[in-house]
Parts: sequence; C-alpha cells; structure tokens
Amino acid sequence: MSISSLSAQEKQPSNSHFWYSLETTASPTTIWNIWTDVPRWKDWDTGLKDAQMEGKFELNQQGEIISLENRRAKFKITALEEGRSYTYRTKLPFGSLYVKRYLTEQEGKTIFTHEVWFKGLTKGIFAKAFGKKFRAMLPNVLENIKTLAEDASRP
Repeated sequence: MSISSLSAQEKQPSNSHFWYSLETTASPTTIWNIWTDVPRWKDWDTGLKDAQMEGKFELNQQGEIISLENRRAKFKITALEEGRSYTYRTKLPFGSLYVKRYLTEQEGKTIFTHEVWFKGLTKGIFAKAFGKKFRAMLPNVLENIKTLAEDASRP
C-alpha cells in the first residue's frame, strides 16, 4: 500500500500508518545504494543498533535488525522494484510492521519517502507502543540519508 493508493480519509498520518518525504540533489542511484546497504542502516537510522542481511538485496531475502534496546527482529523483502522502491515486513505477534521506501525524480531533484504501517490483530497495540516514537524519528532519519547522499555526491 502506498500513499497514492489510500482513500481520502486514510491520507492523514496516524501512529499506525505514517510517512515522510524529503528532497535532495543526490541522484536516485545514490539514495538507492544507501537504502540497500543493510549493514550500514545503523549509520542513518537512529533507532537501530545493527542490521544484517545474508546475500544479495533481492525479493524474499531475509535479514535481521537490532534496535537500540537490543530487540532483535527478522525482516523479509516482500516487494522490490529495482532502483525505485522496496518494502520489507517484520512479523509481530498476530501482526506485521511494514516499511516501504520509494523514490521519484522531479525537476532534477530526487524525492525519497519512507512509509511505515502496522497490520493485523495487534496493529493498534504496536501503533500505540511504537508508532509515535517511530513517527518522531522519521524526519531525522531522512535528513541523515540526505546528508550521506549529498556528501557522497560531492566531487
């Protein structure tokens, strides 16, 4: 599910479904390379202590993230449009957390977005427990990516 496929009433962010976009002068390829370098997620995601993935970044590939609080969670790439977007799912008790990252180009700029949502019977519980914190972190996370990407793009 992406923002463009939401009904009018669902287009307002909530603690169970939220997103943030940022514009950069860095190329889409630079953003993509940052996003798909799983061991370096901790360099820009302020909520992660570590992240690992065995093998190539591809559809159905699995990995593990470790939060700053040392919570371990497995994730799986559930959708992939090479160079443009991907979605991963982390299973939760009786539910899931989804993260979709996608980018577009507009007038020579790259617009990149992180979209996060909870699904399942425990959606409300996890949204209440983590949604507000995750939403608050998202602008800083994207600023970190922008800085890394623009620094990498400088000659």
